[in-house]
Amino acid sequence: MNRRPRRNRKSQVIREMVEETRLSTKDFIFPLFLIEGSRQRSEVASMPGIYRNSLDLMLKEIEECLHLGIKAFDIFPAYPDSKKDKFATESYNPDTFYLKAIREVKARFPEAVVMTDVAMDPYSSDGHDGLVENGKILNDETLEILGKMALAQAQAGADILGPSDMMDGRVGHIRQILDRNGFKDVSIMSYTAKYASAFYGPFRDALDSAPKMGDKKTYQMDPANYKEALIEAELDTLEGADFLMVKPALAYLDVIRLLKDHSNLPIAAYNVSGEYAMIKAAGEKGWIDPQRAMLESLLSIKRAGASVILSYFAKEYAEIVKK
Repeated sequence: MNRRPRRNRKSQVIREMVEETRLSTKDFIFPLFLIEGSRQRSEVASMPGIYRNSLDLMLKEIEECLHLGIKAFDIFPAYPDSKKDKFATESYNPDTFYLKAIREVKARFPEAVVMTDVAMDPYSSDGHDGLVENGKILNDETLEILGKMALAQAQAGADILGPSDMMDGRVGHIRQILDRNGFKDVSIMSYTAKYASAFYGPFRDALDSAPKMGDKKTYQMDPANYKEALIEAELDTLEGADFLMVKPALAYLDVIRLLKDHSNLPIAAYNVSGEYAMIKAAGEKGWIDPQRAMLESLLSIKRAGASVILSYFAKEYAEIVKK
């Protein structure tokens, strides 16, 4: 035999020399959950090792991550029901704890990249990403609320805004508002292909943001659809997105590759809470090696074409490679 592919697998050094895909701490954005108060810390029951932190403890977490090489953070707020209403008005209250936290993180760690979430569900008494009227999610009326929210986050110092709502036209609406108000350098990472997935459950537990009625299938994408992602990608690109995101990641590796092959924009993928929880739960049962499964999963997302990976494994990965 003239060709023996196993020769390039015969030692660790040679395998590393010819490996086609390499992960780096530079690839990651670490999602963090913020709660009001001080010295407050509670573990998310369905996400072992992931916590809701008050700002003082989150600052310590961010500092540790920066030392490990994780430099980008997507901060999600967990609001009590008492601060939620139909119109998500707390989202653009300049004195709300979320916006204050963004200011403090950027003041303390100017080198860190802060990404924020633009959607109504953390602030909505209905638990939906858009405005609910007579059981329907109103698209254009929601854009007005998202615009106020996005501007407030940019004013607080956010580097990247992440519209996760899946309303039609929201990227263009937000881009126009940002530009009109002098925030031309604030980036938009659009949740371009966000599917109506079963893998979001633990995240909704973390924020207590599940819909109070119905589901999100009238605005999030159908898991059966593939080419539809190209329509969303084209619209988001034309409207001014700087990154295109696929969410979830592992069940949609084909969609990551599709967008990678058809777009010149960086492709991001969100390795979501349910994907994290599956590996952790199976690892606790002793059914799999959780560290190897984590590394293999993250590598598959990168191999599929993601330039940026949002993952709850980010810090754990950084701690492994730091050793």
